[in-house]
Amino acid sequence: MKSPRIRFIFPSFNHSKKSSSLVSRFSTPESTRFQNQQRFNLLYAKTLYSSVNPENNDFNCTHDLDLPTQQKPTKKIASFDALSIKNGAFHPHFLGTFETTQKPLNVTQHRLFSASPSDPFACNSDPLPVVCALGFESSPPIDAGSSIRKPISLWPGMYHSPVTNALWEARTSIFERVSNIPESAPPQSALIRKGPSKSRTSILYKFSDDYILREQYRNPWNEIRMGKLLEDLDALAGTISFKHCSGADSTTRPLILVTASVDRMVVKKPIRVDIDLKIVGAVTWVGRSSMEIQLEVTQSSEETFDPSDSVALTANFTFVARDSTTGKSALINQISPETVKEMVLWKKARERNQMRKKKKQEQKKEIDSEEANRLNELLSEGRIFCDMPALTDRDSILIKDTCLQNSLICQPQQRNIHGRIFGGFLMRRAFELAFATAYAFAGSSPCFLEVDHVDFLKPVDVGNFLRLKSCVLYTELENQTQPRINVEVVAHVTRPELRSSEVSNKFYFTFTVRSDAMSNGQKIRNVVPATEEEARRVIERMDAERS
Repeated sequence: MKSPRIRFIFPSFNHSKKSSSLVSRFSTPESTRFQNQQRFNLLYAKTLYSSVNPENNDFNCTHDLDLPTQQKPTKKIASFDALSIKNGAFHPHFLGTFETTQKPLNVTQHRLFSASPSDPFACNSDPLPVVCALGFESSPPIDAGSSIRKPISLWPGMYHSPVTNALWEARTSIFERVSNIPESAPPQSALIRKGPSKSRTSILYKFSDDYILREQYRNPWNEIRMGKLLEDLDALAGTISFKHCSGADSTTRPLILVTASVDRMVVKKPIRVDIDLKIVGAVTWVGRSSMEIQLEVTQSSEETFDPSDSVALTANFTFVARDSTTGKSALINQISPETVKEMVLWKKARERNQMRKKKKQEQKKEIDSEEANRLNELLSEGRIFCDMPALTDRDSILIKDTCLQNSLICQPQQRNIHGRIFGGFLMRRAFELAFATAYAFAGSSPCFLEVDHVDFLKPVDVGNFLRLKSCVLYTELENQTQPRINVEVVAHVTRPELRSSEVSNKFYFTFTVRSDAMSNGQKIRNVVPATEEEARRVIERMDAERS
């Protein structure tokens, strides 16, 4: 049987700069002969051919070369006719000549290499090929600069978790429809009512069978990496919001759906990485341009008899819709609860939304006398720290002495489908910093209890200089067996060239200390504010906890 022919087209290169492609590296054409070692990656060619036809050891290749403008040949470049791989031997023979304004280029080289695993260093002078596991011959190229940004479904999974990848794949049909709609298309006008079942989506983590998946989610204490789970929860909530807001009309421009906040994400029992895990979520309440999505994480074992005992975590995400052209709030499809349980969830979500609005109004009011007394009470011990540090209570510590921070440049690999930084990534980074803050404060590995609240105040863009600052805001020591450590993380988008810094996100987490550490006599300090601004933040979070 005639061996197949595979054609490689290499990009042109600049005379003054080195250039490289996925499979080749060129030297400048000033030399009299090409350095074949730099120009062509032998291992990549062998790998690519083996994937096409693993049973055939004969490999022939036609190779065209595009020269820079100043060295364009006067005639068609001669065929590179005898590049072959036979039984592990590489035989390139270039028999044609170039007609150029400079010296003709000729190359004749014979080189052997071993593809046997018993001789891994036989080709150690060549660079090893790096090929993405997601890529294959028929994959369209990913154009990072494209306004359409295709293929969208691959992006988050390439750089985040495999679950996020699967969720973006689930949105592919929606993205393919909206990617061809022009920006001048009209907004959606005909709204429909949907039941929660239309948006309900679930994920199953096969931890019991999949060792690789288990390793991706395991932390040093053989528990689940909560930061990665938070990332997946945000991705799932985003998928659910897209399913609810999508319609059959393919002529209207799509909406931009973003995470606005996360309310009271409570861990009800420890989450293990050796038992299968399931996440189920659906839209529970819809306003004019916002919606609430409830997610439930369940993990059952042989000892679990009551289905309610399998619930390990619940979370409520709020998403808002924006017009993709104007950036203003946009109307979204309404919801019709279909069962008694869905009606109960709808009423609870409506109450939470009303409470959020009430809190915003109360924050605008001036401080009354009662709140002023609370401020003075909180600041009284802090003033002793500042004025008489030698006489302070050794079981207390100032907020500023519990602080940690880290900084990062937001990379393109961390963006979402709208080109902004993925909210789940921000939640993961904030959680990991909060965990480290509680760890350094308590002196032992903390246990995560809940996400009190997350605010997404401003979008974070690719290339932003992001600073995450954390502190232990206050502690609750009434329960000596399970003291609570409340950690605040504030994200700042810093622009050094503009001399500006603004808050983009606020995260509030609660941790405790393991019971064995407390039984060994470990003590948790009381945390006190030293400034009025710190005292206000403490009062605000305490009131939010009680409501």
